[in-house]
Amino acid sequence: MPRLFTGLEIPADVAFALSLKRGGLTGARWIDAENYHITLRFIGDVDHVTANEVADSLDRLSNSLSFQLRLTHLGAFGGDKPRALYAGLELNETLTRLQAAQERVLQRAGLPPEGRKFVPHVSLARLRGAAAGDVARFIAEAGRFEPLAFGVGRFVLFSSKDSVGGGPYVVEQTYPLAA
Repeated sequence: MPRLFTGLEIPADVAFALSLKRGGLTGARWIDAENYHITLRFIGDVDHVTANEVADSLDRLSNSLSFQLRLTHLGAFGGDKPRALYAGLELNETLTRLQAAQERVLQRAGLPPEGRKFVPHVSLARLRGAAAGDVARFIAEAGRFEPLAFGVGRFVLFSSKDSVGGGPYVVEQTYPLAA
């Protein structure tokens, strides 16, 4: 059974700039730059019939418009027990509409609703045993986050192996966006 999710790829130059943030945080398992992405909708483990239906359903969204994104800050998920360090995005209505449209299409294809609120980000590290104070200090000492902008001309259906996170991810299908 494939484990699927939709997302946006990160251009190589942006991924390289993000990778320079790596290091110096105890308990961090850094994600390889080639596996950076923005998850739009986690689908999960599905059978091949459902996977094909998902891929076909997503075709309906290729008339969505291309857009620009800006990564603007570092953050962490998990509060007092941080579990991930990420680069966060500036709010973007087009991105939000694309994600909501995917949610609707995938629910029509029979998938249950996504249980988590959509918080667009690029995961940089998985954290295990990192103290909240250490993570806050790391973010503060990382210095000014120079915004990283890039264009989005397609979204992707990714697959991954059941692992401890961070890849490797395989592009199963691409969906171009209208200019």
